[in-house]
Amino acid sequence: MPFLDHLEELRWRILWGLIALAVGFGIGFYLVTTVDVLGILIRPVEPFLEGSRIKFLSPSDPFFVTLKLAFVVGFLLAFPVIIYQIWAFISPGLLPEEKRAIVPALYFGLFLFMAGMALAYFAALPVTLRFMMSFQTESLQQAITIGPYMAFVVKLLLGFGLVFELPVVMLVLGALGLVNAAMLRKGRRYALVIITILAAILTPGDVIVLTIFMMVPLLLLYELSIVLVQIVERRRKRMLAELEDDGRTERETGDVASAVGVTGTAGSPGGGGTQDTGAPGGPANAVPQDDERPGDEPPRDEPPQDEPPPDPGEA
Repeated sequence: MPFLDHLEELRWRILWGLIALAVGFGIGFYLVTTVDVLGILIRPVEPFLEGSRIKFLSPSDPFFVTLKLAFVVGFLLAFPVIIYQIWAFISPGLLPEEKRAIVPALYFGLFLFMAGMALAYFAALPVTLRFMMSFQTESLQQAITIGPYMAFVVKLLLGFGLVFELPVVMLVLGALGLVNAAMLRKGRRYALVIITILAAILTPGDVIVLTIFMMVPLLLLYELSIVLVQIVERRRKRMLAELEDDGRTERETGDVASAVGVTGTAGSPGGGGTQDTGAPGGPANAVPQDDERPGDEPPRDEPPQDEPPPDPGEA
């Protein structure tokens, strides 16, 4: 495909992704305003509100919180469509075995994303709230506002969902041949440092408990990534072996066919192989002369006359 056609394809894929995001935003706004999505997100902090409600400091806070929450819900709804558009753009350049390895990984990635968000909502968020709000309770009184609380919750949920995509990323890289299991095993110590830094950045606030909550699943997912990449490598080796066997069989079949063809040519009537009758001056191109027409007897050559020896005097 020419370069300009690639750009046109990319433009349409981006356009369809934006349309899906806009439709998802509309559906998200409807869900936020009709279904109590905000109440679901506030529920983990209700035991710490002491019978009060979450407060807002500006008249525009409820409206903008609704818009932000609708965008988050719309992005989650449009995420499969966006992934499909990305896949439709890059899939023509992949090999069949790479497609067979990546397509299941996409479905597995959706499951891992939802699992990460569920772990954050049901386990990490309550523990984090309990830990952070257990300090200075005798001297301070809580006055939680909706803006910082929603930013805290959304960042936590999306952070856990994204980091749970680690096995999918490693599986895709392994299918493309960019990483291998030996490389991942060798880089365990570096992966531990990177996971610690990543968990500290993604977890809101300076919370040791929440960082550990994210580190432990990440380490387990890293080990799962090694297993998945190893499975992909075994499949690739098996497919390469099958391709080599097929190629060897085709070469052997071609050699046998060539040998049979040569033998049949050599054993044809007349023996001695083929004659080059098409060469210039050969029998096929020879034009009969006037005195060599078919049916006429060719002229007989007369014996040469004996010439007298040269006279030494003339020389």
